[in-house]
Amino acid sequence: MALEVAGKKPVGKKKINIINKSEIDLPKNTEETIQELLDYLPVEHRRGIEQLTLVDFINESGLKEAKGDFKDNLPYMYYPKVQNKSARMEISMMSLLKPLGKFTERWMAKSSFKSNLAGAIFGMVGQHYFLTMKHSVKKQNLQPKILQYTQDNLKNWSEEQSEKSWRGKIFKPLRPVMQRWAKWLNRKAAQNK
Repeated sequence: MALEVAGKKPVGKKKINIINKSEIDLPKNTEETIQELLDYLPVEHRRGIEQLTLVDFINESGLKEAKGDFKDNLPYMYYPKVQNKSARMEISMMSLLKPLGKFTERWMAKSSFKSNLAGAIFGMVGQHYFLTMKHSVKKQNLQPKILQYTQDNLKNWSEEQSEKSWRGKIFKPLRPVMQRWAKWLNRKAAQNK
């Protein structure tokens, strides 16, 4: 039996339970991809989240009274811990894969599925982190903090992924040239205003 020392982080990784309730054919290795994305984030940020459910549509009782079309297209939903129910997440596969759309919509959704999934997971874990762990953040500052958390993690993750791909290796030398070009275009646009 191992002796627990105060202040020492736990060694084992606790896996988040992934439940697939979606009837849509998911891309290959979706659950492994989700687990990799969750493992990319620090354990402290996702502590307390018990499950991630993949569904066709998100059915939330609070959205039934909502007017408009957005409730059918909601890509993900985070449910914080309430009484004896632990925190959980839901991702709508209809909004990420768009299987009922035109061919171009389906193709674009399938080609950007992994990055959209990463954005959804990073956004929900960011919500969990700032709502449960960061008590110093005021309510009016939550949205920008969560957005910044998601963008930072998504940028770091995509750079890490591009280093592994052949396309990233080809375009890496061109990145500084493109950044200078973008700065120049932004300056020109600012001068024209």
